[in-house]
Amino acid sequence: MSNEITVRALRTQQAGGVPVYAFFMAGSDITRVADISRVGRDEADALKGFQRKEIREHVNGIVEFLDSGDVLFPNAIILALAPEVEFRQSRGPAPSSLDEAATHAGTLTIPLRPEGRRAAWVVDGQQRSLALARAQKGRLPVPIVGFVSADLKIQREQFILVNKVKPLPRGLLNELLPEVDTILPRDLAAKKLPSELCNALNRSLGSPFYGLVRRESEPENAAAVIADTALIDAIKDNLKPPMGALSQFRSEHGGDADAMYRTLVLYWDAVRAVFPDAWGRPPQESRLMHSAGIRVMSRLMDQVMLRADSTGNPQAEVQVSLRRLAIHCRWTGGIWEPLGWAWDEIQNTSRHVNRLTEYLVRLDRELARPQR
Repeated sequence: MSNEITVRALRTQQAGGVPVYAFFMAGSDITRVADISRVGRDEADALKGFQRKEIREHVNGIVEFLDSGDVLFPNAIILALAPEVEFRQSRGPAPSSLDEAATHAGTLTIPLRPEGRRAAWVVDGQQRSLALARAQKGRLPVPIVGFVSADLKIQREQFILVNKVKPLPRGLLNELLPEVDTILPRDLAAKKLPSELCNALNRSLGSPFYGLVRRESEPENAAAVIADTALIDAIKDNLKPPMGALSQFRSEHGGDADAMYRTLVLYWDAVRAVFPDAWGRPPQESRLMHSAGIRVMSRLMDQVMLRADSTGNPQAEVQVSLRRLAIHCRWTGGIWEPLGWAWDEIQNTSRHVNRLTEYLVRLDRELARPQR
């Protein structure tokens, strides 16, 4: 078995002469040539390494994505390379039209060493590297950018610079998902249908949410008072089997989106009709339009719709259920009893959302019982 790996590479220089290489390597070979230097403390309590701990769920999600079919995986891994890597420039004259920024072509040889003494270190792409090592399609060619440096300080600097970049706004990511037809990682795939439904609710004239949802692609609008992430998360919960109000319309291939849309409109139309003074106002004036209010009423929807669907007139049943609750709700003023919270204390936290949901669900169940 060879004690080195050789790849075709391009070489350039940056930062006053530091060699930088661009090349492709089989994904499963990355962890053969490179160590993952995890942050920790040595016996003298000095900081060592720089990488975060393995995020198992993240790695498993990437493995699942890689093994899901013919996938495109162009995300480059960044490596710090030991000075003993060897580059051999290809012979022959350079093309006359060569852009000097493209530098020199040749082969790069990286020694194979035991873990802890390897000739490279992963600077960016730890989770991807681990996933590629475990995936069935580990031989997938992956782009690599490597710079020569055995200096841990420089490696840490690059790690910080790469990872301080602001991620995509969640709203922008959610809005882009419905436009993508490729296979998506599981966490993103779960948001695609909710985002499509959110878009339909915001753009359809017959929807109670028409024009009320803030989306990244649209200009600022004072009427758009609902965060799209709140509505998308709420719909995502409604889709969860077995009790989610929309789960009955799901299938392996997505399900009946039209039926889901109609159910959402039926329920939220009733919410708007029962709470007209709280509907369409900024969250500072109405906690119904706050992310917390959307999530709470969406969770209540699962119970109310389950009961309404068993009646001859679901629309009327939903309105009756909500009107029974209305006198106990404090969306725009007053105190939520018996919780003891002022209306504007409600925040989008697990504690507030869970306790308010429990209160309304329990109250709805009690009020729906036949009077004896």
